[in-house]
Amino acid sequence: MSDAAGRPEGGPTGLVGRDAELDVIRSFLSGVAVDGRALLLVGDEGLGKTTLLDVSADMASAAGMRVLRAAGVQFEADVSFSGLHQTLLPLLDGLVLIDAEHRDALSVAMGSGDGPSPERFVVVDATLSLLRAAAVPQPVVVVIDDLQWLDRVSASVLGSVARRLAGSRIGILAASRPDGGGFMELAGLPALRLDPLVDDAAVDLVARRFPVLDQRLRRRVLTEAQGNPLALLELPTALAGTTRAPVPGLPSFLPLTRRLQSLFGARVSDLPSAGREALLLAALDGTDDLRTLRAAVGLRAEGDPLVHAVRARLVWVDEHRGCLSFRHPLIRSAVVELSSDQERRRAHRTLALVLADQPDRRTWHLAQAAIEPDEHVASLLEEVAHRVLRRGDGTGAVSALTRAADLSPARPDRARRLAEAAFIGADLRGESGNASQWLIDARQADPEVGNSLHAASAAAFLLTIGESDVDTAHRVLAGAIETGSHHYDARDPALIAALHTLVLMSWFGERPELWRPVRAALERLTPEVPEILAVQSATMPDPARMDIRILDRLDILIAGLADELDPIAISRIGIAAISADRLSDCREAFWRVVRLGREGSFSRRYAGCLMMLGSDYFSVGEWEQVDELVEEGLMACTGPEAEFFMWCFVASKAILAAVRGDTDTARSLADRVTRVAPRGVVRARGIAEYAHLLAALGDGDAEAAYLHATAISPAGTLASHVPIAPWVCLDLVESAVRTGRHDEAVAHVAALQEAGIARISPRLAMLSAAAAATVAEGDAAVKPFEEALAAGAGRWPFEEARVQLLYGESRRRARATVEAQPLLEAAASTFERLGARPWAARARRELRATGYHVPRHLDSGSSPLTPQEREIADLAASGLSNKQIAARLFLSHRTVGAHLYRIYPKLGISSRAALRDALDALDMGT
Repeated sequence: MSDAAGRPEGGPTGLVGRDAELDVIRSFLSGVAVDGRALLLVGDEGLGKTTLLDVSADMASAAGMRVLRAAGVQFEADVSFSGLHQTLLPLLDGLVLIDAEHRDALSVAMGSGDGPSPERFVVVDATLSLLRAAAVPQPVVVVIDDLQWLDRVSASVLGSVARRLAGSRIGILAASRPDGGGFMELAGLPALRLDPLVDDAAVDLVARRFPVLDQRLRRRVLTEAQGNPLALLELPTALAGTTRAPVPGLPSFLPLTRRLQSLFGARVSDLPSAGREALLLAALDGTDDLRTLRAAVGLRAEGDPLVHAVRARLVWVDEHRGCLSFRHPLIRSAVVELSSDQERRRAHRTLALVLADQPDRRTWHLAQAAIEPDEHVASLLEEVAHRVLRRGDGTGAVSALTRAADLSPARPDRARRLAEAAFIGADLRGESGNASQWLIDARQADPEVGNSLHAASAAAFLLTIGESDVDTAHRVLAGAIETGSHHYDARDPALIAALHTLVLMSWFGERPELWRPVRAALERLTPEVPEILAVQSATMPDPARMDIRILDRLDILIAGLADELDPIAISRIGIAAISADRLSDCREAFWRVVRLGREGSFSRRYAGCLMMLGSDYFSVGEWEQVDELVEEGLMACTGPEAEFFMWCFVASKAILAAVRGDTDTARSLADRVTRVAPRGVVRARGIAEYAHLLAALGDGDAEAAYLHATAISPAGTLASHVPIAPWVCLDLVESAVRTGRHDEAVAHVAALQEAGIARISPRLAMLSAAAAATVAEGDAAVKPFEEALAAGAGRWPFEEARVQLLYGESRRRARATVEAQPLLEAAASTFERLGARPWAARARRELRATGYHVPRHLDSGSSPLTPQEREIADLAASGLSNKQIAARLFLSHRTVGAHLYRIYPKLGISSRAALRDALDALDMGT
């Protein structure tokens, strides 16, 4: 079990995130054993004050101290001496140990004796005398909870006692809310401020108590609880099975358990009605804009009813900034929870009146206030959905459309809106269950509208995601486009969305026949094909044969990503950039989508941008970053909607394992790619072949490498509609030469030159020139190799190192060892840095064959640092802070710190200042 302080089962004290506070309490108890002292625990509701008192009492008992417990009770706050009676009751047998005057005073105060009411100072002296007598055999610790509710007289007596403990072995440990009222004079007493749990401790607490909690739910709980332990432990239970959201998922306002409602709602219930109404307006407005709130309150009440809420410490009001803030998010939830449906609808109507200049917010309030179908509000919501979708908020668009459908009086309008919600849900958010139900509801409302393009697009996605059947999905969607009543109007958003979906499915299928309905539809579009769709349909199908002029238009689209916020547009442009080798130019935009994905639920755009970032970082040699992106992707691929994308991340792991020399793992993962990929995704088979190809090259098995390369694209031609074909050109030519297939290698080089793939990108120019150099003999290879390296210019380290290796091998065979050695040394150094062990070993062998002494830092296993550790060490040695390094490498600063913690002992140093010299010594081999 767990409690409010975050005490799960196990552990020395069972507390999470309270090590510093426990240290203070241990010090306090140690001091009590020597000299009397007092300590106040001060903290808001739910922070675990009671639990800390319990743990403290256990610690005191274990140390041989006598523990006296008392707690203030709200309904006994007017009962004089009730708190003192609780505290001293276990000591009444010891009254005989104190003098008669003090004994009589305590007897009367505690109700067991007769006589006039004793003077306060006498009761103070008597209490202190009794405690001192009890502390003779063993130290005494008085533990008082909820000090703010202790009765006035007891609080006054114990406050005076707390200031007179010097020379005794008595401790008073009490807990109170900050500014919580009460009668005990706290000034001058030592205090320990209890703050909310820090982020890491909050995450740890939730993970221990709810290990299988849904990731989206976990994020919401952590956000709403704000480190409050009680909320962290109660909210997951309260949220289980909730259906209050406009779209199935997480509610707008969190429901509270009875315990949380009591904790956060008690002071709300005590407010006058005008104050509660003002708080409800603030909670439902959600912007904390004081001007809006005051305008709304002015319509409902006179004066300023917020004064009561401020006095009750429920909200802060900042007049200078013009904002109101709830002291805790769950107070907002409590305000909503304690209101009636009628009160909430009235508040929404009031807010709509004062938000005439903010149409989106006004419309939502009108929608929440409506209780019957209303086409005017439904139409306004549909307009909101289209506006927020353009801003990249697919969740908001779906919420608006489904609410609009609920408010639609006419069945065709309801069906149309549900069909569009199903499409957006399946496309952007990757939902299957909700989208399927919306699609069913749309067809029940109106079968004609339920078979619209939006419905067909949604059905295609559901077939892809749920049934993993791309071919059937393609056929359904192509048929719907061909038979639709859209008249091929390029201004019809449903048609354009359907065509984008058809393009994507054709790309996955990698077969010429899949692209025919795409081309047919584009030829009929009027007045013109939208630019992103035009560029996608030109770059994606068959890059080896595309019109090279389209790349100028692609570059313009990519340049516009600097200001683009729409995840749909970013993803579509990114996919168009893959075959054109321009992913690095899209990197910052991809990160924007990934960050949005991390904050919300799984989405296809989030997964796609993770994959594209992984491809980009692999190409530029940042493989440790690829590891992190792949793991993030695999963790996200847990639900049925996300499993469709799993093969992409598994393929990335296979490729990484292959280039690092873990070829058995690479082959196993590559085989898994073909098993988990949906039916009809031919692209997955090609990428799996590529992983097998790299593994074979790593093992030095040129025959197997050739067979895998030609399975992707036959020698002497670039396979039609296979986007990966140009990228394996050097692999195919190298393996053909190594297996004695010189004619096939020459034919393939000729095919590369005829296709002109060098015009697509500098990297393909490098690979194409290196392939030509590989089939050349002797000095004839020098010029194309030099052209290849000039095209690479250090931007793609793994491939450039491979070119250097091939060039060095060529010069060694030509007995130009002096020319070969720097090429081979540079290649070996790059391979070592990347962790490409098979290629590093091959480069070292070639170096030794030239008679060159291989430096220690190029020798296998000589470097104690991984490639990412080396990069972090270099940046730290240059003077960058952990946060600056983290920002540059897209890591957390804690991850950087953990790496440095491992780096120091590997280098035999103990501080950052020694990094530079240690790295220099490592490079020199000393």
